[in-house]
Amino acid sequence: MVGSVIVHNDIIIGEGWHYQAGQPHAEVNAINSVKDKSLLKEATIYVSLEPCSHFGKTPPCANLIIENHIPNVIIGCVDSFSEVSGKGIEKLQNNGCTVTVGTLENECIELNKRFFTFHNKKRPYIILKWAESSDGYIAPDNNSGITWITNTYSRQLVHKLRTEEQAILVGTNTAITDNPKLNARTWKGNNPVRIVLDRNLKISTNNNLFDGSVKTIVLTEIEKQNSENLFFEVIDFLKNIGSQICDLLYKHQIQSVIIEGGSKTLQSFINEELWDEAHVFKGTTTFSKGVKTPNFKGIVANSKTIKEDTLTIYKNELIPSM
Repeated sequence: MVGSVIVHNDIIIGEGWHYQAGQPHAEVNAINSVKDKSLLKEATIYVSLEPCSHFGKTPPCANLIIENHIPNVIIGCVDSFSEVSGKGIEKLQNNGCTVTVGTLENECIELNKRFFTFHNKKRPYIILKWAESSDGYIAPDNNSGITWITNTYSRQLVHKLRTEEQAILVGTNTAITDNPKLNARTWKGNNPVRIVLDRNLKISTNNNLFDGSVKTIVLTEIEKQNSENLFFEVIDFLKNIGSQICDLLYKHQIQSVIIEGGSKTLQSFINEELWDEAHVFKGTTTFSKGVKTPNFKGIVANSKTIKEDTLTIYKNELIPSM
C-alpha cells in the first residue's frame, strides 16, 4: 500500500498509488500522470515507501526516478523487505539524487503494518476480534446456536473488516455451534481465506465452511488429502498452537488474519503474545453467566460508538514497533 506525489514549485504535478500486486508501483503511476515531463528534472517526488531497486513483478522504481532525472526524493520509511532494504536509497544517492528518509515515518509504517510484520517477524499481522455482553461474556451459558450480542451496524462493520484482511480463523466449537460462512455478505470486497481448528475432524462436511466458495485451511492432527479450495495442515495440538499456526500461514503467504473465536482459541494467541490488535465490540445484552471474555492487556488505540454498541480497538503494548 504505497502512495506517491510529485511536486514542482510547490504545485502537485503528478500523483499515483499502487493498485494491486503485479501492477505498476506508485512511483510509476505518479510519473506517468505528469503531463509535462520536462518539469521532472526540477521536481521532488514524495513516496511513502522506499522505491524498489530490484526486478520483481515490475521493473525497479529507483531506476525510473533516475532515468527521469528527478533530483529530490522524500521517503516515508525504509522497506524492510530484504530485496530492497536500503538498496533503493543507496542507488538513488549514488546517482546524484538528494534523498530524505523518515518523513511521517510512523504513519507510513502503520499503513503497511501487515507487510512489515510478515517480512520482519515471519508471521501474519494478527487481529483478535470478539463481541461481548455488557457484563463481560462472549456467549451465554449452554449456548447451542448463534446469539447476537451487537446490532446490525456493528455486524456490518465486522464484514467490512473481513474484506480488509487476508484470512479469518475460528475454533472447532465456534464452527460447530454457529456454522459460520466467514464471508463478507454485507460489504463489498474480497472474502478472506477461511481457517478452522479441527483437531479430530469433528466438523460436519456439510458445514458452511466447506462449501468450496473460498480457500479454506483446516488445522488438524489427522492426515487427510486436499481437495479443491480445501487444504488440511497437520499441527501438534499438545504444543503451542499459535506459533504453529503462524508458521503455516507464513507458508501460505498470508499477511494478516482475524482470530474470531472462540474463547479458547483467542486466549491461546493472547497467552503466546501473538497478537497485534484486538477489536472488541460491546453490546447492551446481559447474560449474567456464560463464557467469559478473554483475559488480556492492551493499549486503547481507538474507540467509537455504533448506535448503542461500542467498538474499542486495542494495540498490544508488549509488541515493539516495526
